[in-house]
Amino acid sequence: MKSYYYLFAAMILFSIIACKQQINVTYPETAKVDTVTNYFGTMVADPYRWLENDTSSETEAWVKAENAVTDAYLAQIPYREKVRERLEKIWDYPKFGVPFQEGSYFFYFKNDGLQNQSVLYIKNGIEGEPEVLLDPNSFSEDGTVALAGLSVSRDARYLAYSTAASGSDWNEIHVMEIEGRKELTDLLNWVKFSGMSWEKDGFYYSRYDEPVKGLEYSNKNEYHKVFYHKIGTPQAEDILIFQDPKYPQRNYGVSVTEDEHFLILYQSESTSGNALYYKDLTRKNSKFQPLVKGFENDYSVVDNLGDQLLVVTNYQAPKKMLVMMDPTQPDPDKWKVVIPEQEDVLGSVDLVGDKIVAEYMHKASSKAMLFDYNGTQAGDIELPTVGTLSGFSGKKGKNLAFYGFTSYTFPTTIFKYDVAANQSEVYIKPELDFDADKYEVKQVEYPSKDGTIITMFIVHQKDLKMDGNNPTLLYGYGGFNISMTPGFSITRLAFIEQGGIYAVPNLRGGGEYGEDWHKAGTLDRKQNVFDDFIAAAEYLIEENYTSSEKLAIMGGSNGGLLVGACMTQRPELFKVAIPAVGVMDMLRYHKFTIGWAWATDYGTSETEEGFNYLIKYSPIHTIRDGVSYPATLVTTADHDDRVVPAHSFKFIARLQAADAGPNPVLVRIETKAGHGGGKPTSKVIEEYGDIWSFMFWNLGMTPKF
Repeated sequence: MKSYYYLFAAMILFSIIACKQQINVTYPETAKVDTVTNYFGTMVADPYRWLENDTSSETEAWVKAENAVTDAYLAQIPYREKVRERLEKIWDYPKFGVPFQEGSYFFYFKNDGLQNQSVLYIKNGIEGEPEVLLDPNSFSEDGTVALAGLSVSRDARYLAYSTAASGSDWNEIHVMEIEGRKELTDLLNWVKFSGMSWEKDGFYYSRYDEPVKGLEYSNKNEYHKVFYHKIGTPQAEDILIFQDPKYPQRNYGVSVTEDEHFLILYQSESTSGNALYYKDLTRKNSKFQPLVKGFENDYSVVDNLGDQLLVVTNYQAPKKMLVMMDPTQPDPDKWKVVIPEQEDVLGSVDLVGDKIVAEYMHKASSKAMLFDYNGTQAGDIELPTVGTLSGFSGKKGKNLAFYGFTSYTFPTTIFKYDVAANQSEVYIKPELDFDADKYEVKQVEYPSKDGTIITMFIVHQKDLKMDGNNPTLLYGYGGFNISMTPGFSITRLAFIEQGGIYAVPNLRGGGEYGEDWHKAGTLDRKQNVFDDFIAAAEYLIEENYTSSEKLAIMGGSNGGLLVGACMTQRPELFKVAIPAVGVMDMLRYHKFTIGWAWATDYGTSETEEGFNYLIKYSPIHTIRDGVSYPATLVTTADHDDRVVPAHSFKFIARLQAADAGPNPVLVRIETKAGHGGGKPTSKVIEEYGDIWSFMFWNLGMTPKF
């Protein structure tokens, strides 16, 4: 095959003829192999399995050939460069993160506008002069090495920070002495899915063993371990805190309570449900003791109050509650309910001043309430509009706190909050080329296929004509208990300012309405998610917002699966499809990197029941020969070790072979990038410049610049 592919790469020809709104494309011819798997008596062909080897010369040649076709297609769109320039212009304004405090210092992130990575600043006191503490733009010339996480020691002497190269989930941890801005020699490798939690003169973190060379981005991640690293010592001397070789496919994370009284250990087998253990750090040689076993429910320790633990859980409370737990008597019948389950879903809980700040979701948008430590309500925190509160930051015993707030037409603004007075004031308001008064946001309801009522946000210009001819982007996710709440986006602004409608339904599988809502979109109920999304499209058409010829769909990761499934089930319903870094092969997803951890949402083909429902919607396996599919731009990246690029490679190869319509079906494969996290501004602008150009062209839009 190797010699064939070099010949194929050299001989590939493509002809692109631009004629009004059509560009014809000749695709590379992708080789097929005779690979068949027997699933419980059903023989399933997998002719493109060779593309799973993402480091082979054959795959490399194929990637170059596919990118050449896509680049040539995009180059024929006359306003491609103007779209990129517009994105760059509206992107260029200062953006700030929520400040947080350790010791006498305040820390916050700022991006001047077009910096590839945001910069960490430090101030000595809230009125102090800001200074650069850490500039991730110095990590690499092209901005592809990003800051992945950080943790400041409680005495504010040290900063531990992790970096990620080319968007990979693999991290390195470094340490800086804050006062002198001195980089120490500490360097920790092969860290993944880990925070850094301080105790005394070191911190806890999680890592894997060094992977097999050449398979770092595709092999299963197994045998997670927890270590303690003492500042100034080599990684080889780190102390192993916890491992369990009996269960290679479990993940472990730890956190230390604010007063360093307890070490909390989280164990998980998937993306939902966890066991909880603790160690009393005030007792010498203490061992981990169980708080809750099993993985049926979620538990998150907020902090301790003395020798008691405050825990958020959905145990017998699908919309969550806050309980006080005595570690020495952890049985549920011994818990004290501090804040009982309410109609709205409880999200984050923070202790600030002498109050509990509880953030809720009400119809997929934020509301925040104050309680005292006994659970008595002490007022509401007034928020500017329907939107999303984020990053609430404060300390027990201190009245000063900060939070961020955003909505679809409300750029992220930082508020300073006085806990005792329950009063907020604007601390940092962004200044950018955007007039919110030109747009409106509404939330509608519509029935899904089975009659379940789904909510959906719709954003558009106020002078919209309901003539069924508006270009519309329907965006969705619908999985892993993740909620789609209102937020401002520069990339989205480039679409709606050109007359586009942006719609986001709150699909089952998400977390907007609690754990029951999440479970209604999992396992053999996953089709509910696709039905909800398809019903959203039908609603937008029936209500004269748009038509099938003007409707695009988009989603990333699990949302890429959503787009892939819906475009194969209802290809005539959509004009454009943008599946980004999607999970496309549902029969083999669990065999790569951390894919096994998604089984509580998806199930796997290892069981006959799982195979029988997965094969019915797996995007790669539901593509039909001779069907006209929407104009499709699949996006992925060569360093994606979350959802390996083989998913997208195999999907587009099958789609190009099967499609019989006039619409282009292309793939854009980014280099030195991963699943999306840490992607430099320059690459984001280039990527969305191409996405919008492709979408504008195939929706028949003529952007006005």
